[in-house]
Amino acid sequence: MKWSWSLGKIAGIELKVHATFFLLVAWVGWTHWADGESLAAAIAGITFILSLFACVVLHELGHALTARRYGIRTRDIVLLPIGGVARLERIPEDPRQELWVAVAGPAVNVVIATVLFTIISLTGSWQPVGGLTVSGGSFLERIAIANVILVIFNLIPAFPMDGGRMLRAVLAMRLEYVKATQIAATVGQGLAFVFALIGLWAAPFLLFIAFFVWIGASQEASMVQIKHALGGIPVGRVMITEFVTLHPEEPLTRAIALTLAGSQKDFPVVVGDRVVGVLTQSTLMRALAEKGEHAQTASVMEQSFELADVSEMIEPVFIRLRARRCSTLPVLEAGRLVGLLTLENVGEFLSLQSAMR
Repeated sequence: MKWSWSLGKIAGIELKVHATFFLLVAWVGWTHWADGESLAAAIAGITFILSLFACVVLHELGHALTARRYGIRTRDIVLLPIGGVARLERIPEDPRQELWVAVAGPAVNVVIATVLFTIISLTGSWQPVGGLTVSGGSFLERIAIANVILVIFNLIPAFPMDGGRMLRAVLAMRLEYVKATQIAATVGQGLAFVFALIGLWAAPFLLFIAFFVWIGASQEASMVQIKHALGGIPVGRVMITEFVTLHPEEPLTRAIALTLAGSQKDFPVVVGDRVVGVLTQSTLMRALAEKGEHAQTASVMEQSFELADVSEMIEPVFIRLRARRCSTLPVLEAGRLVGLLTLENVGEFLSLQSAMR
């Protein structure tokens, strides 16, 4: 994810923080300083929000470690102002596995809240809930209540919350997967509409949640439909077979000429039969600005790229393609370059399939 920085690894999973997260921390610190007019108040507010997001990280680790049990890797966990995202390589195909992965996150928050409430009870440090504020009252009690709120929020049966995935998983045990997703997405969008109505009259913040839920439901339904449409189709049926290549020692003027002469945007860079890199359109534009048109292709080409075999099924290859920064994937047959796969030509294939149906 762009504008994200790594904080290290937890259980072998990279933890990243998005730039906008620091805006949230700064805003919390400033508002607490403005209310209390002291540095101590600002530090207390920042400590609370960082502790809360530590619980969010544990929530996402619950998803990631449960997915690992089913052989599914997690690319990373990203902290955003609205929460955290564990980016799994794929969603489990078995509905029961998806259910357990979805349940694992809220279950972590239940455990955290239970432990904190137990400590509060044993120490006799209960405070009336009405006396608690975001910045005032028992720290442990505020964190415990925040975890309860996280559980309730995540159990809303709407994508992209865990409740939406739980609903889809339960439905998929009896219905076809695409149908189960469509029903779950419709339920989520219905809830988004209700949130929007309430937000207009009583709680404007619900408008943001409504937008978040509506978009999440739409994206999930679209993605599942795409995966269904691509199921059982080999890469060879979708790939581009008419393309041109570059040599590492050619200047960028050659890439400019090829770009202007045709519709190809990205170019595989080959030496003999071996693909050694890919020159994407975005890389070309950046290189022209930084190094000029006479720079060698080898000095600017992408050297980290995926390869696919012509006989592979398109669905898993498409998932790999979407996950990579490089938007073009060279396709090989017996080690020889025979085609290119891009997000654009996959989209065109889906459009044609839809039109023929």
